Amino acid sequence: MKNILVAIAILFSGTMMAQDVKPTFEKQGDVIKGTFFHDNGEIRQQGFYNKEGKLQGEWKSYDVTGKKIAMGQYKNGVKTGKWFFWNNEKLSEVNYTDNTIASVTTWSNKDDVVVNYPKN
Repeated sequence: MKNILVAIAILFSGTMMAQDVKPTFEKQGDVIKGTFFHDNGEIRQQGFYNKEGKLQGEWKSYDVTGKKIAMGQYKNGVKTGKWFFWNNEKLSEVNYTDNTIASVTTWSNKDDVVVNYPKN
């Protein structure tokens, strides 16, 4: 029972020390740059908003260690063009047309195999 109480106390103190990191927004010309953070202070996502408040231009996502896990483009709030997603030993290239996935190509570092999944 004592071990359970100690474990609960440790978990509770860990959640109390988690940072309440609020996003930041800064005007850059005609767009607003938004930066969102993980609880540990590392950047979670970063990108831009247009005058109407819609996602615009390049957006990047990062894991809790700061490693980039996604990158792509928005045009007036719609995903467009090539997006890249990193997951362990794989890189996926996702092509968007009108906010819909048109095709997916995946590369693996382990075997250098390319797999293409065209839209049906």
